[in-house]
This record gives sequence, structure tokens and C-alpha cells, in this order.
Amino acid sequence: MTTPALAIASLTKSFDRPVVTDLDLTIRAGEFYALLGPNGAGKTTILRMVAGLLQPDAGSISIFGIDARRDPIAAKRVTAWVSDEPMVYDRLTPTEYLAFVAGLWQVESHAAETRANDLIDWLGLRPHANELCGGFSKGMLQKVALAGALVHDPRLIILDEPLTGLDAGSARQVKDVLLGKVRDGVTVIMTTHILEVAERMAERIGVINQGRLIAEGTLAELRSRIGRESSLEDIFLDLVSDAA
Repeated sequence: MTTPALAIASLTKSFDRPVVTDLDLTIRAGEFYALLGPNGAGKTTILRMVAGLLQPDAGSISIFGIDARRDPIAAKRVTAWVSDEPMVYDRLTPTEYLAFVAGLWQVESHAAETRANDLIDWLGLRPHANELCGGFSKGMLQKVALAGALVHDPRLIILDEPLTGLDAGSARQVKDVLLGKVRDGVTVIMTTHILEVAERMAERIGVINQGRLIAEGTLAELRSRIGRESSLEDIFLDLVSDAA
């Protein structure tokens, strides 16, 4: 049996209230998985725990068989995290930033340079490769942040609203890069409020509400669950309404 890219069991997290409650979730290696839910459903909290940015109150997280709570460094070496608010050093150019991040991951210099050049080209950053990031738009910064997340060649890519603030052309470039990674066997987990994107790109879709997984499956499986041919938007709204 193939080791899953991500296996979550009984994951729980509370702040002033329960945010994630006894969550079980398994994502197969090499699939594109969309995690959907209304605002406040717990999606970002789940992804932050998987990425090692938040500690769960209880439960387990396994990334390609690595216990992420016991060996967080090993788990992070195979994982990329891209948030909806890109965090890039203003005083570095994209080329310098990618070299810096590759150095943090101890990527061999020739491999780092090759990957950086490929990412700069794939994401349409070549005309701005030697400009300071401080003058970039949010969309440009998002592409630089994505390139930085991919430069160590992760096996699991976690993205929280990666298309926020991108124009149509930039969004297409990002989607093409992600789909290319999936074709290469990389696993992608993405949250998005743009349901049309999830409908077109995701192999499987999970719907979160109030910190619980209320539905999961392919688009066809979700349609059969509500018993009619519908758009993902209609399915999503029906599922959340029924759960409420």
C-alpha cells in the first residue's frame, strides 16, 4: 500500500473556542486536493498545523510516513507552505531571495541555481528577476513567495488562498506550475474561495465546516451525495447549509 502524502487523525485545536475537532483526513500521494469551507471553518488552522506553524492540542499528523509532531524538521524538508499573505524580503531581488531560501534548505548550489531559473521562467518573473521585491505588487510577491516555497523541491505543497490578488494572467501561470508539479507526482493541497478553480483543478474535494470534515470526494461523488447534477458552488452551499 502506498504511503499517503498526508494522514491526519483526531486532530484538535482550540483557541477561545474549538476550531478543529477530531479531524481525520487522508490525502493520497500525487493528487490535487482542494479544501473548501466558509470563513472561520478552520481551514487555515488545519493547514498551519500540517505545516508546523501551529501546535495541535491533540491528534497526529503524518507526512509521507514522517511523524510531523515528533520530527518536525524532517517533515518540513518535504513540505512547502504558501500563505495568502506573501512574506518576501523587500531588499532582495527574486534571484537573491531564491538563493537565500535554497541556502537555508542546504540545497546544492548548482541544483539551487537550476531550480531558481526554472521557477523564475515558469512564473513569468524573468523581466523582474533582478529588481528589488519592495516595489512589487501583491500578485508579483505571491509568485516570488511560491517560487521560494518550491526551490527545495518539496513533495507536498500546501497553499492557503494562493490566487488572492492575482490578475488572470498571473493566476494562469500559478495554476500551470501547480498542475505541472502534480503531473510530476507532487501532492498539492489548496484552500480557495474561488470554487470554479477547485472544480476545474482538484481531483478530490474536502468540505470543512466548524472544524469538521462534512463531505469528501470527487466532484461526481459530491454530486451523487446531494442527488442532482449541480455546480460545485451549489453543492458546497447545500452541504454547508445541511451541516448547519
